[in-house]
Formats: sequence, C-alpha cells, structure tokens
Amino acid sequence: MRGKKDRAWMPWLMALAIAALPVAQDVQAAPEKKAAASKQVANGKTASRKVAKPANMAAKKAGTSRSARSKAASATRVAAVAARHAAHAGASLEEAQNLVLQSASALVLDQSSGQLMFEKNADAVVPIASLTKLMTAMVTLDAHLPLKEMLTISEDDVDTLKGTRSRLKVGTRLSREDMLLLALMSSENRAASALARHYPGGREAFIQAMNRKARKLGMSETQFADPTGLTSANVSSARDLVRLVDAAHRYPLIREFSTRTEYEVEIDGRPQLFRNTNALVRSPQWEIGLSKTGFINEAGKCLVMQAWIGGKPTIIVLLDSWGKMTRIGDANRIKRWVESVAVASRLLEG
Repeated sequence: MRGKKDRAWMPWLMALAIAALPVAQDVQAAPEKKAAASKQVANGKTASRKVAKPANMAAKKAGTSRSARSKAASATRVAAVAARHAAHAGASLEEAQNLVLQSASALVLDQSSGQLMFEKNADAVVPIASLTKLMTAMVTLDAHLPLKEMLTISEDDVDTLKGTRSRLKVGTRLSREDMLLLALMSSENRAASALARHYPGGREAFIQAMNRKARKLGMSETQFADPTGLTSANVSSARDLVRLVDAAHRYPLIREFSTRTEYEVEIDGRPQLFRNTNALVRSPQWEIGLSKTGFINEAGKCLVMQAWIGGKPTIIVLLDSWGKMTRIGDANRIKRWVESVAVASRLLEG
C-alpha cells in the first residue's frame, strides 16, 4: 500500500532558473562583443567600408542589446516574485518541486477541470471512519424527511463497538436538522445513528441506501456497513472519496453544516456548545467549502475537504494520517504547493 511512488508535477522554480540562464548569458556576451568591436576599430583592423556603416545598423545593434537586457530582467523578476511568494507562503524549494505528505493515501483534484494534481496510494482500499457521515447526510437529505421533526436518542444509538462517549444522552430530543448538523460538524456518532434509525425502513434500509448511492456515484471500491464509521468494515479509496466529496458539495446544507465553526444546543435544559472537529475551518488562511474528519484506530486520522486554493476549487483527500497534527500539516503543505504552482503559472503566462 505504501510502496507506490508519489507523483507531483511542475517543478516550476527550477524551470524558471533554467529558462533565465540563456538570456542572462546573452546579456553578459553583448558587452564583450561590443568591446571587441571597439578594439578592432581602434587598431585600424576594420576595413574602411565597415567603419562607415549606416547609423541605422548601429541603432539596430543597440536595440538588440537593450532587448536582451530587458528579457533577462523580466526573467529575473519572474523568478524573484515566485521565490518571494514561496517564502511568504512558507514553502521550501523541495515542497515547491515535490509534494511530500505523511498521510498513507492522498489525492488532490482540481474540481473545476477534473484534473488530477497529485496522488499517493489513491487506489488503496482502507477504512474511512467518520468520513462515512458525508454519505449518511446525503442519504438523509435525499429522503426529503421533515428537518424539524424531533428525533430521540435511544439505547440503540449507544456505541458498544468502540465505547466512544457522547454528550447526547439517551433520551435527548433534537430536530433532524440539529442531528444532521452535529453529525457533520462535530462527528456525533449518536446523532448519525439516530438519523439512520429514523429512516423509512430503519437502519438496515438506510445502509442499503448508502451502498446504492455509492454505486450510483461510481464508487466501485466503497462499502458501507453502518452510518457512523465506527466499524472498520466501512471502506473506500482516496479515488472514490473524491467522488463522494464532489457529490456532497452539491448539497447546500452539507456545505453549511460541515464548515460551521460551532453550534449551541440545549440538552437537559442546559446549553451545550459543540465545535467543528476540523480546526482549519476557523483559520482565516483557508476558504473551505466542505469539511469532514474521521478517526478510528484501523483508519488512522482522515480528512477530506473542498477548498478554494490558488483561485481554484480543490478537493483534498487525506487517509491514514498518524500523529495529532499530521493531517493538518499535510493539508497546509498541499495548500502552499497548489498556491506556488498557481502563481508560477500566472507569471509564466504573463
């Protein structure tokens, strides 16, 4: 799974440096040629008819020299601006040339064009933890059930597989809309379970609908066994999850709820504040249109996002990241890399 070679593209800073080299050499050669010609004239070695060249030829030579100097200066400016941008963004030369990520599987896609920008073990089928809840949200919304209907957390929603905790105690009543929001924003497992349990036909019908939706989206390597992601039987690949993120991004409520920073609900007569599990939604450096995190031991830390980077809508999938901040670090490395590629492209086109 980890043996495939990472692939990236556009080692732009090196290309700029190489492109600027011939022009700089021409500029250095021009004064030397001019000095040699002057020496020949001073020594009387140039024929008289050549000394009497028309003034417009001399002007043409001067214009050519100025043009060479101008080209060199332009290339130098492009390289300097690109270097300043990379430095400002915190990107190293190595990052600009080769994107190196710590996540075991990853994929970066230009959402507008469908162009694959980067992939790493993108076809590895692995557990996806709470990324599952994006499918849970789509199936819930596809059923067009009343969002204001009150749902109740029951013993059936308690996690007996992993023993995870929840502030949604048995007996808690919230609207379907609030359950959906907490499932997406705070990855509340009991909320996701309650959504499935209150689906027409119950939990089993809900899971069947999840798998039908996956097939419809062309997610051939994906399988769902529960609506929360607590089971490692929920599996997918980074390539399939790009399809999931793209589809989920078309739902306005999923975009809104998955990127909300915090939300307060009343439980047992007391206000309870829930926060987004993705710290990047609170960062002014990011413009995130959709977000979902996930974690179980079998899956490692996972993160999927749709975000505007370098002026383009971009889908990011990161799977099996270990360490508290690895997935966040990888997301920031991707952002710097995409921005560096974008600014280099604009400069070269200009």
